[in-house]
Amino acid sequence: MTRNRPAEERRSKHETEAAGMLAVIREALEDAKGVDILTLDVRKLTDVTDYMVITTGTSDRHVRTLSDRVQELMKRKNWTPLGVEGETAMDWVLVDYVDIVVHIMRERARRHYDLEGLWDDSLAEHKVTSDSRGDAVHPVSGP
Repeated sequence: MTRNRPAEERRSKHETEAAGMLAVIREALEDAKGVDILTLDVRKLTDVTDYMVITTGTSDRHVRTLSDRVQELMKRKNWTPLGVEGETAMDWVLVDYVDIVVHIMRERARRHYDLEGLWDDSLAEHKVTSDSRGDAVHPVSGP
């Protein structure tokens, strides 16, 4: 007979896995020279995802390279996306890992849609903390 693990243990394992995924995504984006990489912690605002990672690509080819690099490094760790959207237009590519959604955008799309403003400013307080690697993570909390 299998016993269910306590909720705290499950949460801890989930947070550890999410931290590992965030580290791999950030490494991939940094390797491929993503511009203005930002991680938003949206757990208190939505149950659709836990984190959003937003970065800018400088050209269509750069957006494709960033997307490919994220998927390549994540696949090496046996994490495959639920879906990938926008690869034909290359203005905004979304790579969905369920708990983490990666938004790779051209500068004009990033300015226009202003995801960090939507999720960080209008709905929440902006606080900056660091994750285990010392990278900035921007947790946001509801009103």
